[in-house]
Amino acid sequence: MNIIQKEIIIEQKQRGFHIVTEEILRQIPEIKDITKGTAHIFIQHTSASLTINENADPEVRSDFEKHFNKLAPEIAPYYDHNSEGSDDMPAHLKSSILGSSVIVPVTRGEFNLGTWQGIYLCEHRNHGGRRRLIVTITGE
Repeated sequence: MNIIQKEIIIEQKQRGFHIVTEEILRQIPEIKDITKGTAHIFIQHTSASLTINENADPEVRSDFEKHFNKLAPEIAPYYDHNSEGSDDMPAHLKSSILGSSVIVPVTRGEFNLGTWQGIYLCEHRNHGGRRRLIVTITGE
């Protein structure tokens, strides 16, 4: 059994939903040594999240952004936490709804995602900056 753990950086993205599958894979060449296992990918931030969804039609990602902006609007009169900007509290809510990690099967040195699946970095801030991910791969 092998365990690989690595901190990787995803360069700053604009607010929205971004497919980062290949950006992650480029930073973990060690995955090629795993014939079968799992990859746990964790984001070390509270205003961005990770999810897995369609990687083909970019309208899916823009619809995600529109929906989540209605679900957790900016400048809601009931928010107490507003000292870090109008996009901060909604970002915390969105990241809690979507989650801070995904688990992906690894088969023959690659992520074993479905045909139309990709890993999304969900950037919920207007200026979120670079994002740190911890990737832990367990397998043989």
